[in-house]
Amino acid sequence: MTNPLLTEWTTPFGLPPFDDISDEDYLPAVEAALADARANIAAIAENPEPPTFANTIEAMERAEGLLNKVLGAFYNVAGADSNPRREELQREFSPMLSAYGSEITENKALFARVEALWNDRENLDLTQEQQRVLMLTRRGFVRSGAKLEGAEAARLREVKARLAILGTEFTQNLLADEREWFMVLAQDDLEGLPDFVIATARAAGEEKGASGPVVTLSRSLIVPFLQFSDRRDLRQKAYEAWGARGANGGKTDNRAIAAEILQLREERAKLLGYDSFADYKLETEMAGTPAAVRDLLMDVWEPAKAAAESDAKALERLLHSDGFDGPLEPWDWRYYAEKRRKELHDLDEAELKPYLQLDRMIEAAFACANRLFGLEFTPVEGPVYHPDVRLWNVTRDGAHIAVFIGDYFARGSKRSGAWCSAMRSQHRLDGEVRPLVVNVCNFAKPEAGKPALLSYDDARTLFHEFGHALHQMLSDVTYESISGTSVARDFVELPSQLYEHWLEVPQVLSEFATHAKTGEPMPEELLEKVLGAATYDMGFQTVEYVASALVDLGFHDGPAPADPMQRQEEILQDIGMPRAIRMRHATPHFAHVFAGDGYSSGYYSYMWSEVMDADAFAAFDEAGDPFDPETAKRLEETVLSSGGSVDAAELYKEFRGRLPGVDALLKGRGLDTAA
Repeated sequence: MTNPLLTEWTTPFGLPPFDDISDEDYLPAVEAALADARANIAAIAENPEPPTFANTIEAMERAEGLLNKVLGAFYNVAGADSNPRREELQREFSPMLSAYGSEITENKALFARVEALWNDRENLDLTQEQQRVLMLTRRGFVRSGAKLEGAEAARLREVKARLAILGTEFTQNLLADEREWFMVLAQDDLEGLPDFVIATARAAGEEKGASGPVVTLSRSLIVPFLQFSDRRDLRQKAYEAWGARGANGGKTDNRAIAAEILQLREERAKLLGYDSFADYKLETEMAGTPAAVRDLLMDVWEPAKAAAESDAKALERLLHSDGFDGPLEPWDWRYYAEKRRKELHDLDEAELKPYLQLDRMIEAAFACANRLFGLEFTPVEGPVYHPDVRLWNVTRDGAHIAVFIGDYFARGSKRSGAWCSAMRSQHRLDGEVRPLVVNVCNFAKPEAGKPALLSYDDARTLFHEFGHALHQMLSDVTYESISGTSVARDFVELPSQLYEHWLEVPQVLSEFATHAKTGEPMPEELLEKVLGAATYDMGFQTVEYVASALVDLGFHDGPAPADPMQRQEEILQDIGMPRAIRMRHATPHFAHVFAGDGYSSGYYSYMWSEVMDADAFAAFDEAGDPFDPETAKRLEETVLSSGGSVDAAELYKEFRGRLPGVDALLKGRGLDTAA
């Protein structure tokens, strides 16, 4: 039988034919696609004609078309709807793909062609985009070890292969811990929990096959449990299970894996001639150096810590007034912060949540994209990998722009967190190819027949991931290697974090925040409370994030620690981490850093981008309209459509006229007055 992954897809919009694909199709398809890619690369390297941009660089852009098609389908499914066979395939594919990547960068004949073009670049009459692609291609070869010879080249190949395997193991261990732990709640255990949390816990219990409501390690369930549960003992039990992911001993323990990853990253950097992995990784980012990253993080750390320590004293007074002696603990913070928010802002999450319906927040994200960029979203039918997945045809002036794929609900087969990916990226090397863009979230699934309700943080996550999706959908480049979000890591979060600002535009909430039962819009008084409390508890949020970023940087800026857990504690002691706050991502479950190289030595990038996003939204404020057409057009033409075709700093300066300072970020977080 013909493998459906290897045929021409005649499905609507060329979506992967998930209805016809079985798990047993993936391995032969990947093997065939790798063989096809290898043949294409060999043809380029062995071409007797002198190298040209067309027969070398553009040919390389085309070489992996089939492989990208197959992997685009597989990895989206493996991340969002895993099963034992898919996890096994991930473990098989990691070394296969690492070996293929090493073959390319070690192909001396291929690199010689790229190097010849680079050395003759002034005479090639290339467009600006072509010059950029040539530079990035050559740089990728060099940074992957193309200039290494003999034993060093062989060792680098081994290191990269091992890192690929370890990253997959880290991810799967974390998923296993998150999937397997849950806490059954008896009737007495529901004290303090609002109806929406109880309903979510019941739905989670049904999914787990439990006899009643349960708390799982899904952020959309455990965070509201920690906010509202009157049972301090259960809050502690749930919190400590959440914090222990990847550190429970046994086969899913990630601590030794993290240590080995850090050792191998240092070795990789040294083989390539860098002092540290941080020096290697940051060379191509906007920040440039570890020192620049540390300066930014410490500029934010001190005012954030001052705010958090002030808040901790107030929360501890509430703890003592409840009859508990001793200090405020990490499992107390959210509970008493919620009580204090009600006191200070008369704002109750239970009162707010019925106004934040998932479907209405999706509509809000779409409506903002329509007003800003003229995009329209029409629900369509097509093959999907899970019944929860939804599809929209994205158009502008009647022309097809993209397919947007939304997968919003938490389930045991889905890794934690939220992300945006593309099953197919925009490019036009051989005719216009429009993207298939995916947003994956982990919102609590409601009981059957009831609307899904979001927390305000959930709604912000939805807007954040949709900002990434817009970066993919509005991409307008020729070459796939620089399409959409293929930009510097500390620039990629700009579109996503910038888009979060539109959730806080009063007219957006006034129109789309409607009550789940009555359909009434959010009362103006409640809207004012929501916006007035926008920076509430920002000391806590900033401290838990910046601490994680500083630990990540400390792991990679210098010799790799033999014991990462000990090094983590040393860093936290050095910066004076408040005792009642823990890192947002402790080492054994720090997937951003250890599931792959994506955010390694780069977790700071959210804050680097936030410096820009606070300043970028100010451009709309200065125009007097959050939907100002000229500003929106400039944003699309400079930032959102350009992908990696221009240096990130130049793109931002083209949009804003200059690079920003940290002041707008501190003001946006309400930390500008902190001591």
